[in-house]
Amino acid sequence: MPSISLEEEPTTSGSISMSHNANFPIILASQSPRRRELLAGAGYRFIITPPAESAESGVYRGESSEAMVARLARQKAFDVARRTDNGIVLGCDTVAECSGEILGKPRDVEHARYMLRLLQGKQHRVSSGLCLWEAGTSRHAVEVAVTRLIMEPLTDERIDDYLASGQWQGKAGAFGYQDGHDWLRILEGSASNVVGLPLELLREMLDRMFRHHRCGARR
Repeated sequence: MPSISLEEEPTTSGSISMSHNANFPIILASQSPRRRELLAGAGYRFIITPPAESAESGVYRGESSEAMVARLARQKAFDVARRTDNGIVLGCDTVAECSGEILGKPRDVEHARYMLRLLQGKQHRVSSGLCLWEAGTSRHAVEVAVTRLIMEPLTDERIDDYLASGQWQGKAGAFGYQDGHDWLRILEGSASNVVGLPLELLREMLDRMFRHHRCGARR
């Protein structure tokens, strides 16, 4: 399975976004080390301001995975934006979904075991909500990226070995695509989305935001 490199995602559109970074610093509303690594590897300059714990919670009955990650990304971005004077706040939330069940980060090793047994041998989806919020204003945008994957069938022994490694900790669905396991394969969509931050969608959203500012400045 081709593994994702955290050093290799900048493109022309990414460099366009970077040229505006001085006027619109990016503020990452997340403590996720994987999101931090992805942003840094793509060449963005940013600071980290974690949202309040209350902004990262809340599950609504009957809510789809896409609606949930969009709402939580918005909550995180708004919580930081309302305490910030300048910059573009980036909020993000990621979950896995299989057989109609939404899978966030496992609570403990047994919860992780349950998730892996549910996912093994099946196709599933990883959804990430992105929110860009211009600090000091009400202007914001929210979008969702979805990636389809398949997890190969896993024996109990293989699951036990993986759980013993500790790599499941802090990861939606109890797995990390970036860890390079041959039992995970992307069928459609962004690899960085599975890691926790869809860089392609982020570049598109930043470029649209900067184009809006350029057009506004000409009026």
